[in-house]
Amino acid sequence: MTELASKKWAKALIELTQEDETISKDRVLSELIFVEETIHSSEELAEAVNNPSISTEEKQIVLCKLFQERISSIVYNFLFVLNLKKRLNLISDIRIEFEKELEELKNIVRVDITSAIDLTEERKTKIRNRIAEKLQKDVKVEWGVDSDIIAGLVFNINDTVVDNSIKHKLDKLTEEIIKG
Repeated sequence: MTELASKKWAKALIELTQEDETISKDRVLSELIFVEETIHSSEELAEAVNNPSISTEEKQIVLCKLFQERISSIVYNFLFVLNLKKRLNLISDIRIEFEKELEELKNIVRVDITSAIDLTEERKTKIRNRIAEKLQKDVKVEWGVDSDIIAGLVFNINDTVVDNSIKHKLDKLTEEIIKG
């Protein structure tokens, strides 16, 4: 439920930034990160922001003192509305979803790639470039190593897993043998 709500809020914020071309989407993202880090830098502040027994007015006073002079009006007003709708607790999830929306606008895709061994930078670059060519997008790769996959690569692209590992192939072969 919170993921869906966070996506809606992030999409709304992206739409606001698209209405006014003078607003930098990258700046909005960096300000969201700043707000998130500020709130989470203090356990007391994070608890206060997420505490439903603290009034919206009290939270607004805190937000005003912390952020009014330090962030753009669009992000400040966005926080104000989040507070009014009692959704400040979603700020981290909204930032994540906003970043995803921004990457989509910029034709960027995130790919998690797991290999059995640590790959050379040259090999990583070749793989990244091949994926970018196939997807016709700019690719941001998170690399991982898992010796359990024996050999090959496992790709996770937008929650779609492509498993080309030897372990996966052996598991499928075992299933087929068991089925007869």
